Amino acid sequence: MKSKAVLFSILFVLISIKGASANFFNNITDLIENNYESLRYGISVADVNNDGAYEFIVAGFGSENLALTYKNNVLTNIVNDTKFTDKKSFTIGVAACDIDSDGYEEIYFLNTDTYSGEKKYSDRLIDLKNNKFFDIFEQKKNQVDLNFTAGRSVVCVDRKGNGKYGIYVANYGGPTRFYEKFKGKIKDRAAEFGLDKITGGRAVVAGHILSNNIDIFAANERGVNFLYKNVDGTFYDVAAGYNVLDPYENGRGTTLSDVLYRGQLDIVSGNWDGEHRIFIKKENSFNDIADNNFKRPSKIRTVITADFDNDGYDEIFLNNIGEPNRLFKIKENGKLEEIDITSNSEANGLGTGAAVADVDKDGILELLIAHGETGNQILTLYKANVKKKTNYLRIKALNKNGAPARGATVTLISNLRKHSKTIDSGSGYLCQMEPVAHYGIRKGEKDFEVQIKWTNGKINNYKITKTDKTYIFRQSNMTISPS
Repeated sequence: MKSKAVLFSILFVLISIKGASANFFNNITDLIENNYESLRYGISVADVNNDGAYEFIVAGFGSENLALTYKNNVLTNIVNDTKFTDKKSFTIGVAACDIDSDGYEEIYFLNTDTYSGEKKYSDRLIDLKNNKFFDIFEQKKNQVDLNFTAGRSVVCVDRKGNGKYGIYVANYGGPTRFYEKFKGKIKDRAAEFGLDKITGGRAVVAGHILSNNIDIFAANERGVNFLYKNVDGTFYDVAAGYNVLDPYENGRGTTLSDVLYRGQLDIVSGNWDGEHRIFIKKENSFNDIADNNFKRPSKIRTVITADFDNDGYDEIFLNNIGEPNRLFKIKENGKLEEIDITSNSEANGLGTGAAVADVDKDGILELLIAHGETGNQILTLYKANVKKKTNYLRIKALNKNGAPARGATVTLISNLRKHSKTIDSGSGYLCQMEPVAHYGIRKGEKDFEVQIKWTNGKINNYKITKTDKTYIFRQSNMTISPS
């Protein structure tokens, strides 16, 4: 009898643990207003209406593009302008950055009405003047270099580190584009900078990967990956030398993450129905340290790293289409612990894109997931089930123009870690996260300092005196060069 009682006690504990784990996320989808079934793809996070708050920008594929803001305890669309919503153009990828140095982020909508090669509708580059949206590409002077090739992801690149962003467009079956404002026009300068390769372009990320400049990693399909080292504003593909070609896989969701908590950005890359990678830079090469469980092939789409539960350890979210999503916690030395999210894994979800942001400003991240491709589904929204008070730090890095310094690296230094994050440039796959470095605080953590490595490679250090705050730091001329 005693042994039975012990057995039941053990079973009860195991069931309780599994139940707690399975509820890592709370489903808060009911906060989304007018959330009808449709085909949707990429999601970006930016300040659409220049009011100081971030919105989820959601790409509609035969449905309208959305700008969802948190207002009156709901997530509601605030833009109905036809240039922005653009129902006819089949939008798939989206990213925002400041291409004209005015402090406001323009929004690049990548339209794809065919699988590969030539397409019917070009892309849009949306700007806001006098509270009215307009498409920069519709101006006569910008008509020469329109993108009529099917594409996937877009990423923002501060090529010269001067706050003037260009936009890398990962095309499929046609040359890569790199748009910059040049001599008063929007010009495709990919050929000038060594970026005009033709491949099955999928995901692309940009940041301090190899150098003190902004480098680019592109995960491709039916072709090798690219790793572009930025040398004085020109790019050189060094993927072969750094062991990241991955020639037998088909790239999808990709993100930059400090997997070893050492102050260095690494590459987490998902492959379609292939082995997923965690590329760690060691000296002059990258090694894949992913364990067999993480490698397990899936129909992967977006890959996100973020600290959802504010415990000071990042999670990797793998968004799949037509099969369960997965979540892994990154512990010390790159050890991965899978978190059971069975109840919210969306086993039948047609996940296409996802992004994170703290849109309600409570210090805990929201995760928005888009669905579509093979069937109409609603957007879904999740938040970590944090039952006790957690502490956090949020760092907004703004460049000299006052725009988000996308591509800059923020490093939190404390008595327990040295943890780098990027101010996200794109893409996760089709997507772009909020331009904020979000850190949960570990138990016993203290003596905080933040180091920002700007897109020009210069560094500022800042003391942090209080947690549970969003700090805004603006790039200044008082910087030091990295050692």
